[in-house]
Amino acid sequence: MGQFDEKVAIVTGAGGGIGQAYAEALAREGAAVVVADINIDGAQKVADGIKGEGGTALALPVDVSDLASAKAMADATLAEFGGIDYLVNNAAIFGGMKLDFLITVDWDYYKKFMSVNLDGALVCTRAVYKKMAKRGGGAIINQSSTAAWLYSNFYGLAKAGVNSLTQQLATELGGQNIRINAIAPGPINTEANRTTTPQEMVADIVKGIPLSRMGEVDDLVGMCLFLLSDQAKWITGQIFNVDGGQIFRS
Repeated sequence: MGQFDEKVAIVTGAGGGIGQAYAEALAREGAAVVVADINIDGAQKVADGIKGEGGTALALPVDVSDLASAKAMADATLAEFGGIDYLVNNAAIFGGMKLDFLITVDWDYYKKFMSVNLDGALVCTRAVYKKMAKRGGGAIINQSSTAAWLYSNFYGLAKAGVNSLTQQLATELGGQNIRINAIAPGPINTEANRTTTPQEMVADIVKGIPLSRMGEVDDLVGMCLFLLSDQAKWITGQIFNVDGGQIFRS
């Protein structure tokens, strides 16, 4: 028996990396998992892997910046599994993102970036919250980052927005018994990080982390499962750092 038996979870950006780890962990705990990603081939591979291990999964395409696409994802989930209990807003532009300044980044790129990395969490929440409420409530996790408290151009700005969005939505959704919290990872050893962030920059960051190492995707899974579970049933509107001590907030 898993702690999420008979529950239905959507994880966006689950075609690889951190989202994949979240989806696989939820499936191991008994949830029926929708592996949602703009890269449907990646999503299908993850879903097939979950089913190969005896879990329940469905791969769906989604562009989280598009209202119609998010609604189609939610509707397909409802049709397949009968409801929605959990949403993990993990999708983001990170791997291969441009490195530029706020004052010089191409404006069209900036708008697209923010439409995914900030607005995407709101778009997907809007698509599912009524379906959650019909099940008596649910839980949502937004993927933030320690970049919200550090200089990191438009990436950090988007994550600071995610933190505020989490707090605002906690107030709007609480009356429907829907909790929403955020996880703020420090530097995580993923392919996207290795190919996007200059490695000398990563090395400098790691030197300042009290636990003296980069995080692994598995380091984040426990917090994800906790925040979705009934163990966290009186926790909402909070941002939880999982970062080896990188950021201290008083």
